Order: sequence, then structure tokens, then C-alpha cells
Amino acid sequence: MSEDARPQVKRMRLRYAGVCSTCGTPVAAGAWAEYDRGSRTIRCPACTAEGEQPPAEPGIAAPAVPEVATPAEPPSTRQLVMPGEEPIDPGVAGASARREHERRIARREQRVRDKRPRLGGFILAVTDEPSSTQVWATGAVGEEVLGRRLDTLADRGVRVLHDRRIPGTRANIDHIVVSGAGVFVIDAKRYRGRRPQLRVQGGILRPRTETLLVGTRDCTKLVDGVAKQVERVRTALAPLEATGEIPVRGMLCFLDADWPPVGGAFAIRAVDVLWPKKLVQRITTGAELDSSRIDQLHRLLSTAFPIA
Repeated sequence: MSEDARPQVKRMRLRYAGVCSTCGTPVAAGAWAEYDRGSRTIRCPACTAEGEQPPAEPGIAAPAVPEVATPAEPPSTRQLVMPGEEPIDPGVAGASARREHERRIARREQRVRDKRPRLGGFILAVTDEPSSTQVWATGAVGEEVLGRRLDTLADRGVRVLHDRRIPGTRANIDHIVVSGAGVFVIDAKRYRGRRPQLRVQGGILRPRTETLLVGTRDCTKLVDGVAKQVERVRTALAPLEATGEIPVRGMLCFLDADWPPVGGAFAIRAVDVLWPKKLVQRITTGAELDSSRIDQLHRLLSTAFPIA
């Protein structure tokens, strides 16, 4: 079947948890929902035509789906919407990384089965994914964990955008946060058991250089990536600068890292390097922007950086 002939909306059992695009209700992994390929969104059973599961195939019992209590509308979906305005879709944290991971798995499986038609299934069963594929799943988990934590801050005036595409490039921004403290461009990293450190060399007789080490590995390129994202966000906000300065800050948030008991956070080239709890403290402390300004910036950025 050609790509154009495939149905845009498909009712399916979800491989990953998501949020209904209509009512904002979380939908658990394994539950039935409608998936829209065009917008890459889902709709829960309650918002579909009849809210029923598809019939099981003949001779096959339909797997039981655990009942999930319908919670109150999550804080991340309770946004101020003025008359005539469309509600803002915050996106799904880690969605593009998940898709890339699945794409690489499918390509590897096809490649192995084409090369070894008889033994392909066995080879796939007894071998691990390449590290270049696993890293996408690891990254997706980091974005999802941090995304859930950021979503809980809506009642504290924090507005979030997840997994946003940078127009004209193949890159994306993990999270954009707008709060009373300003605008924050956040890159989530999951480097288990390794300690982020700042190494400074020179400064008096030689030029000062700053290097980000994670364990023994030079990861300064991560700082460069966040700095470029910050510039993109500043450019998008430029039309509003005439009405007041807008503080924009880049952040590298390391999850599961070996942070010391005391201290540990630092800044390198105007990018903060920290952990989730410290990040939450930073973005919820300060009153540079009022609520109307926060909503204005949130809406502008949601348009400037579409869902990836």
C-alpha cells in the first residue's frame, strides 16, 4: 500500500502512554485509542465515536486492558485561552526520539531478514540493538521523565512546550519553558552514573577555556548545541523585545548523573548545567514576567517552533 493510500486515522493499541488531543486525558500504554498519522496525536475511547474497542480477530481472545481511572484534566492542559484563540498543544516529551528509535529498529530488522532469510529471526532474538540505536531510547526516557515533572508546574504559572522542531533544520528542542523567571531552553540528557564537571584552563597568561566533562568524556558540544537553540528562541522573540526585555536562558539537565551531595551545578558559556530538582527551583524563582506576558510568549513560541 502506498503512503498516500494508508488511512490517516487508525484505531490501535498504544505502545506508549499519551495524552488525548481532545480532552487532555492521559491514555495508558496498552489501551485502545485513535492515532492520527497526520497530526501525530491520539484520541481516547471516550472522545471517539462510540468509545469501544475494536473486535478481536476470529479465534483470538482480545487481551484484557487494565481499567484506568479518568483523572481530572492535567495541569499542563489548563491554559488561558482567549475568545477566538486556539488552545496550545504542548506536545509530547520524547516523541521524536521514540519515533527515531522505532525507525532504526525496523530498518535493522529488515536489513537482517533480507540478508539472512532463514536465520534472521534467530539473529535478531539473540543479539542486542546497536548502541547507536539504544541511545535514542535512552534519550527518549530522559525527555519523558523531565517532561512529566515540568507538566506538574502549571499551577505555579509555568508553561511548557515539549519536543519542538526548529524550522529549516533537522534539529529539535527538548523543552521550552516560560515562567515568571523568564524563558528557558532545556536539553535533557540521561548519562547514568557519570558526573558532569566544569574544567577551566588558562586565564592569566593563556586564554581561558571552559570544557564540560561528563565522567572523563568531553561533552562541550552539548553546550554549543544549547547555545544555538537559545539564539533561535531569542530571534523568535525579537518582535516582542520592544515592549520589554525578555530573559532567555539555556539549560543542560542531566538525569541519573553522579551529582555530589553538596553543590554540583555550574554554568558554562551562559548555559546552566544542573539536575531536575535544581532546574525546577531555577524556573520557579523570580518575577521578571507577569501572567499575561507568560501566556503571550508561550503562544508565540508554540507557533515559531511546531511540534517535532
